Amino acid sequence: MVYPDICEGIFIERLNRFVAAVEIGGETEICHVKNTGRCRELFVPGAAVALQRHKPGARKTNYDLIAVKKGDRLINVDSQAPNRVFREWAEGGGFLPGIFRVQPEVRFLNSRFDFLLEMDGRKALVEVKGVTLEENGVALFPDAPTERGVKHLRELKEARALGFGAFIVFVIQMKGVSYFTPNERAHPAFGQALRDAQDAGVGVCAIDCAVTPESIAAGDRVEVRL
Repeated sequence: MVYPDICEGIFIERLNRFVAAVEIGGETEICHVKNTGRCRELFVPGAAVALQRHKPGARKTNYDLIAVKKGDRLINVDSQAPNRVFREWAEGGGFLPGIFRVQPEVRFLNSRFDFLLEMDGRKALVEVKGVTLEENGVALFPDAPTERGVKHLRELKEARALGFGAFIVFVIQMKGVSYFTPNERAHPAFGQALRDAQDAGVGVCAIDCAVTPESIAAGDRVEVRL
């Protein structure tokens, strides 16, 4: 996944969930934040950021905030990137062998899942979660309570009981983490639901990503600790 026309800036402040003030070339600009999550440990004054420039006048803001530098680590914060990364990875044979169809946005029971995979007479539902929170080299999800995430896990269990394959894939939007684990401090119920889902046969997978200011791509599988 490649972002054309990238420039550098300095984060000033987040004005609301959708926009932030940044400094670009000594001027203050308003940019669109492509992640409505809290990301409080990333969106701090003075942080170096990567922005995608758009044609002036084509939209309300001329920039999208794509990535943030945290220490020596560049973290992609585009909430649309994980699904695109997973699809490229799955279609390229990185996730499971024998996949011949990757269908996005599939309704099943009372949820809409990110993907339905078809492979040699088998079908599997996949829910993808983007991970931008890192503490001491550990990737964590979620960064805030997510009842929707718990609901997805319960329905993945139901899908598994009905004979479907079922997976939750955590796309860690950075490199250099040691392992992934649920963020019990933010939402204990999600951690318990994840363990229950794994016990019921739902596959739990995490991958990191190679991130540059201009791109993000699937990297390596990361250990999951539940």
